[in-house]
Amino acid sequence: MHFSASKIIVNKRAAEQQCLSILQICTTLLNLNQIHAQILKLGLQNNPLVLTKFTSTSSDLNAIDYASSILFSPDAKTHLYDTFLYNTVIRAYAQTHQSKITAVDIYKTMVWNDVTPNKFTYPFVLKACAGVGRLRLGESVHSKVVKFGFDEDIHVLNTMVHMYCSCGEVDNARVVFDEMPKSDSVSWSAMIGGYARMGRSTSAVELFREMQIAGVKPDEITMVSVLSACSDLGALELGKWVENYIEREKIPKSIELSNALIDMFTKCGDMDKALRLFKTLDHKTIVSWTSVIVGMAMHGRGLEAASLFEKMNLSGVPPDDVTFIGLLSACSHSGLVNEGQKYFDSMTSNFHIKPKIEHYGCMVDLFSRAGLVKEALEFVTKMPLDPNPIIWRTLTAACRLHGQLNLGETITKKLIEYEPLDQSNYVLLSNIYGKMSDWEKKKKIRDVMGEKGIKKIPGSTMIELDNKMYEFVSGDRTHDLDKEIHEMIDEMGWKMKMAGYVATTSEVLLDINEEDKEDALNRHSEKLAIAFALLKTPPGTRIRIVKNLRVCSDCHSATKFVSKIYNREIVVRDRNRFHHFRDGICSCKDFW
Repeated sequence: MHFSASKIIVNKRAAEQQCLSILQICTTLLNLNQIHAQILKLGLQNNPLVLTKFTSTSSDLNAIDYASSILFSPDAKTHLYDTFLYNTVIRAYAQTHQSKITAVDIYKTMVWNDVTPNKFTYPFVLKACAGVGRLRLGESVHSKVVKFGFDEDIHVLNTMVHMYCSCGEVDNARVVFDEMPKSDSVSWSAMIGGYARMGRSTSAVELFREMQIAGVKPDEITMVSVLSACSDLGALELGKWVENYIEREKIPKSIELSNALIDMFTKCGDMDKALRLFKTLDHKTIVSWTSVIVGMAMHGRGLEAASLFEKMNLSGVPPDDVTFIGLLSACSHSGLVNEGQKYFDSMTSNFHIKPKIEHYGCMVDLFSRAGLVKEALEFVTKMPLDPNPIIWRTLTAACRLHGQLNLGETITKKLIEYEPLDQSNYVLLSNIYGKMSDWEKKKKIRDVMGEKGIKKIPGSTMIELDNKMYEFVSGDRTHDLDKEIHEMIDEMGWKMKMAGYVATTSEVLLDINEEDKEDALNRHSEKLAIAFALLKTPPGTRIRIVKNLRVCSDCHSATKFVSKIYNREIVVRDRNRFHHFRDGICSCKDFW
């Protein structure tokens, strides 16, 4: 396309209309440069209407920085620009991932030039604040929203809820949400999504129930957030209800929603249902494949994960770095050392993916779980990246488990120097001293934690019954059915001993007698939850629990006995993986 000055009518009005028409069909940056030259030649460089269209076209061509350099050059008369033009530039920058902070700068220029914002300005400015996580800027914009009287506009308020959630201030978002004169599905979805992203899954589920009571119909985005909350809580029954709700309300099942359903079933313990859903997908994305591979890893189905990875390659979907994290984790949880090494090497040789620290961490975990502490340490020393604290903690845990206590002590002391406020480092060192039966050093570590105000995260277990979540904390005696629960634990203990169970008192790293150690083991949160489930559910019912920490060897052993004695299938999700107990056998084959 070529533009000749002789073809442009000099009359300003006609020239303006012709520029607008030409911009309407502009498709390349070269065209845009030519049009810019004509705009300058015709003296339209400060014409708000022409510049607004020029900015919009630039944004469509991913050239908003080019338009901005013209609009806000030293010679530009920005005070002549109108609200609509400023809104166009702000919107373009708010939608540009690399330059969202500039949207706020444009807004500041707008206010500085006494150009009055309108109700369309603030959603884009607040979106820009959310995109860069600038809470203080967002709060400042909030005050301007109130000042200019837009604090009752639903679109402005919806974006404000989103901004506070994106900046991690969900309580502030909830205040805005609760004070809204009216709300719609976008408002509810933003608030539910904020809770889910911040790990406040119980609040997300509760708000979703309030949404139903309020008669507001959720959309696909809302359902993705609710499913994410179900995944976090391990709330399978609620997740199944959500799936039925989606079908009943005919909510469009996009690939994102389908992937969220697959992820929910994998993380809630129903891997077979996740696989069935996966197989029904007409279009399987990298997220679809990776979700199932990661699920296989969590369930200790390493060989199946490897088989699925090969099918993924044959399907023409290339793996990414997240896929390999799932695949290597699957090998680690199944003791597939040789296979894990092969896949790690193939990352660079076959797929040209440069391993990240997470992949190196998976390899250290692979060697450590297999008891190859020497190989794990050698791998760490040869890494091209500096090991992070997670890798060192993985190695330290392996040292404690496999008797390399002096090495574990040395590493953990270095970790404490590096991270003096991380409670897990102190707990690791305390446990190592417990294994050494060095009670004096163990006490000193606990004293240091007390002086620094560092508290050990207590073991807790959640269980879902009748669409309600119950949480049990180790040693807690505040439950309404506390007496009945402990009577059931005593019954479990008696029946297990009759069946040959011997408590693993070496797990209790305290200077107390054997009887007290057994009593301490009986108060672990997963035993409390299982006893509660035995009391509250009919015989033969499957029990599902979710623990926040790694299940200890004693609870693992005890759960095998309980599954056989009471004829129950017990599904346990701990911090690392799933254990499926049935008839005295665990799916992990005692390798976890």
